[in-house]
Amino acid sequence: MTLMPHRSGALLLALSATLLPLLASPSPAAALADPGPLRYHRHGADEITRFLTSFYGHHGPTPEYRTHRISQQLKDKQAHSPDADVLLCAQDRPQDISVGPATVAQAAGVGWATVTTSWGSGAIDTFTAYVRLDSVPIALDDVICAG
Repeated sequence: MTLMPHRSGALLLALSATLLPLLASPSPAAALADPGPLRYHRHGADEITRFLTSFYGHHGPTPEYRTHRISQQLKDKQAHSPDADVLLCAQDRPQDISVGPATVAQAAGVGWATVTTSWGSGAIDTFTAYVRLDSVPIALDDVICAG
């Protein structure tokens, strides 16, 4: 039996600790790039659709959602538009809201869905709601009004 000097043994131990995740991983690049389970999750189209449907409800987001489930960008946008509700692209509460199926662009890191608002006058409006795929927790990132 050959004894290894202390430095070589420590180096071998450190090297094996580094290589073991690479060997166990389906992709060596994935093992090196994965900083943790929360950063790895990306919201899918179904999850985004469920979130937006819950977020908007039938008449608009709750005060809690408005405070905790929107991006800082939307908070700033709302602060600069005190006479309008930027989350609903309106100045009033709609009679009803429906959310279409979400689309996801993995390369852009964003998902979106068309939101339709119905009004007592019979008018119907649409806007697009955007969600970052890596938001934790899932949150509304931006709203683009149709007109």
